[in-house]
Amino acid sequence: MTFRILVVEDDHGLRDVLARGLRAHDYDVVTAADGAGALAYTDSRIDAIVLDIGLPDADGRDVCQALRASGVTAPVLFLTARDGVTNRLSGFAVGGDDYLTKPFHLAELVARLQVALRRAGPSAAVETGDLTLDPSTYAVDGPSASSRLTPTEFRLLACLLGRTGDVVRRNELLAAAWAHGSHVSDNTLDVYIAKLRRKLADVGTAQTIETARGIGYRVS
Repeated sequence: MTFRILVVEDDHGLRDVLARGLRAHDYDVVTAADGAGALAYTDSRIDAIVLDIGLPDADGRDVCQALRASGVTAPVLFLTARDGVTNRLSGFAVGGDDYLTKPFHLAELVARLQVALRRAGPSAAVETGDLTLDPSTYAVDGPSASSRLTPTEFRLLACLLGRTGDVVRRNELLAAAWAHGSHVSDNTLDVYIAKLRRKLADVGTAQTIETARGIGYRVS
């Protein structure tokens, strides 16, 4: 599997250098120029994040905290022009995994990413019924095909499959799939369930998501 790295850096020149350098080391690279751009990837598979602290629209540490709150668990390596114990500790306190002070050599960045990725490690795939859930790729494999899921879809399906045969209440599904404090309407949950039903049909599983009207959903 090719690791996917999100590079969040507002300096266009440095962002381009980092992207080209990491691609030369066989990483799949996506980029963002600010915090809002980084948060747009919360429903995408990202294996590691290179995150500049001095972004134009937000402090990178606040962005990291928001990513963690949204369920993103990928290791975060901060880039900063400021050194010092206080700055490093503040980054670790919000969920950062490593810290690199500018200027730096690309070789050091690559080495630190490799360590972070090894430490994070892919989670083991889980088989349930005729389905296999792979958290390292956000994929669900069925008897006839495989389908990629968004992280939110993955969390919803994992919650339902973990209690196959039981009705899972709507509020439990919301708590499992979205970060605490997120404003999610009932209709949003229904839309995601509809997407999951289509994807389960696509992979050829015999398992279906049933509606317990007014209560929640269950897999049978």
